[in-house]
Amino acid sequence: MIQTEKQKNSGLEIEPDTFNVLVVEDVKLFAQAISMALEKNRIRCDLAFNAEEALAKCRNRSFQAILLDHRLPDDDGIRLIPVLLGRQNKCSVIVMTAYESIPDAIQAIRQGADDYVVKETDFQPIIDRIQEIRHLHQIRRIGEGWDEHRKEGLQGSSPGIVRVREQIKKVAKRADTTVLLTGETGVGKEVVARYLHKLSGTDNGKFVSVDCVALPSSLVESLLFGHEKGAFTGADRTKNGIFHEAGNGTILLDEIGDMDLSLQGKLLRVLENRSFQRVGSVREYSVVARIVAATNRDLGELVEKSSFRLDLFQRLSVFPIQIPPLRERGDDILILAKHFLDFFSQKMKIKIEPLSPEVQECLLSYNYPGNVRELKNIIERAVIITESGKVKLKHLPERMHYIKIGYNTSVDPVGYHSINFIPGIDTMKTLEEKLIRRSLIHTGGAKAEAAKLLGISRFQLLRRMQKYQMEPEGEDEN
Repeated sequence: MIQTEKQKNSGLEIEPDTFNVLVVEDVKLFAQAISMALEKNRIRCDLAFNAEEALAKCRNRSFQAILLDHRLPDDDGIRLIPVLLGRQNKCSVIVMTAYESIPDAIQAIRQGADDYVVKETDFQPIIDRIQEIRHLHQIRRIGEGWDEHRKEGLQGSSPGIVRVREQIKKVAKRADTTVLLTGETGVGKEVVARYLHKLSGTDNGKFVSVDCVALPSSLVESLLFGHEKGAFTGADRTKNGIFHEAGNGTILLDEIGDMDLSLQGKLLRVLENRSFQRVGSVREYSVVARIVAATNRDLGELVEKSSFRLDLFQRLSVFPIQIPPLRERGDDILILAKHFLDFFSQKMKIKIEPLSPEVQECLLSYNYPGNVRELKNIIERAVIITESGKVKLKHLPERMHYIKIGYNTSVDPVGYHSINFIPGIDTMKTLEEKLIRRSLIHTGGAKAEAAKLLGISRFQLLRRMQKYQMEPEGEDEN
């Protein structure tokens, strides 16, 4: 899928002020029952009974929400999420499953899903969630105000995000330098690319985002480089490609790690020569736009597996920028939460009180597999469902109410797994304190190693130690 600053949609039938839901479910009776329940609530539905049908329907119409079955006859629903989002980039995905699984839920969110629900005969929870998304769709307008809001992902004072801002400012002065953005899903790679575009002083040039997952192999050269009239069947006129349309702006090649090998070779030639040819032409056109590549995958590992070209990897890595995950950004979580809270309360015209210490602690304790994008969704949802103008713990997703106090069993320290539980005396709080103390004893007070054993970040460990007024056993070399 290709986007420009004017938010053009490539061939999708966009109907203004509508809300369409695609239900992807192989059990036809269940799919039809959900559809009927949603339509009774004036929500328009379309049905797809397998992955192939879902992708075909996403090519021809626009959907604002997708209810996606976890298990499909021709594909895995979670694996399908980024492909669907590549074709419906303003869409919310809710994964449906017959059996609840926390690892699957985390994986779904990492792939870009907004929620993960268990199938039940009572459709009301699904209807309520879709209604929330519809309300968000009505208040959310993609424009300059929203773009300014999206830049908030770069706010904060943690060392990692400060380093990112400094790197952006340095490379912005060199418009011909290729930049590689790496980081987990949801950390804000496109936000960084847009900020770089703005600082580069190329406002006359366009910012064009290309989803490498969604590029159709049969048309990819034409989309990227353009074509001459008569170059192939159906080419009834000369057409410019992305590299021409971007001018002196910025081209973001998103999810570059998923680019087809045959296209990698063509892209390498463009980067090396800074020129390209339209399909059906021998004329050379210069590339003046900055190329920014982004990926959530380890390109070095892909090179070892021979699924990514070494020479292209080296060419893209001229100026790499690693964007830290939200769980490593400490109090930036609260800074971002406040900005999201202010933004959505203003948009929804609801006066919201500052977050309570209990809610702040819950926000700081969560690991955010979906990173900044997930935090934004959490705050949006909380603002929608609060009734008193005060966000409470019950307004946060249930998955956040469970404190992660597990540890890495592969390390298998002697006696570490034997935590005594005293019925009537011990609580979740006391058990957590016991685990922390035991981990610190095992690591000799090394907080980073203790955090690793507990499966949390060092910052989260320090917060908990402060809460329990702990002093580590031994010396901390970290």
